[in-house]
Amino acid sequence: MSLNAGLDRGTVERAVRDAVLSRLKKAGKTVGNQPSKMVVNASARHMHVTQKDLEILFGSTAKLAVHVPLYQEGQFAAKETVTLIGPRNRLISNLRILGPVRSCTQIELAFTDAIMLGIGDVPVRNSGDIAGSAGAYVMGPAGMLELKEGVIRAAIHAHMGPADAAWYGVGDGDLMKLSVAGPVEVTFGRVLVRVAPGFRLEVHLDTDEANACALAYAKEIRLFK
Repeated sequence: MSLNAGLDRGTVERAVRDAVLSRLKKAGKTVGNQPSKMVVNASARHMHVTQKDLEILFGSTAKLAVHVPLYQEGQFAAKETVTLIGPRNRLISNLRILGPVRSCTQIELAFTDAIMLGIGDVPVRNSGDIAGSAGAYVMGPAGMLELKEGVIRAAIHAHMGPADAAWYGVGDGDLMKLSVAGPVEVTFGRVLVRVAPGFRLEVHLDTDEANACALAYAKEIRLFK
C-alpha cells in the first residue's frame, strides 16, 4: 500500500514517533533526556500496620480491603480505619490505614495533628525509621493496640524509579530540593530520595507543608539537587 501523496515518509515517521513518545509519557516512562511527569501529593495522616497488629485491631481473620488505589502501583487506602488516642484521652477518629501490610506498624502525622493529640515530641523520620519515636494507643473494632513507638512525621520524600534517579543524578537516600511557586514561593531543602524499581515519580508532603506552600494553587513546581 502506498503512502498518501500529500505526505512524505519523513512526515509519517515523525507523526508515529510523536505518538509513541506521547504514550510513553502518559505511562510515566522516562523518555530520552527527560524525566517522567512529576506528581506532588499531600499525604494526610494515616497508619501502616503489620498483619499481627491488624489482627489485634480487627480480628484474627482480618485482611485489608481496598478503598481507593494510590498513585504508587500496589499501594492503596484501605477501607479500615482506627481511632488514635493520645495523652489525656485526646483522639483522632477515622484514621485511615494504608495497604498493603508492612513489616512494622507506624503512624504518620502532621505537626498540627501531634499538637492536637498532645504528643510533644514527634520526630521527622524516613518511613520505617521508628526507633525511639513517640507512642500512642490505637483502638480498632476488635481490640486495643499500645504502641511504645511508631508515631512520626514523615520526611518530605520523592519516589522515583532508577531511570528518573539517573536523569536527576541522585541515588536512594540522597537529599534534593523542591521549589513550589504560586501565591507564595517556598523551597523545601531536605527532600529525601527513595529509589526502587516500579516507583513512579512522586513527591509526598504532609498537609501542613502542602498548606504552607499553597500547593493547591501552585503555578510551577521544580525538583532539583
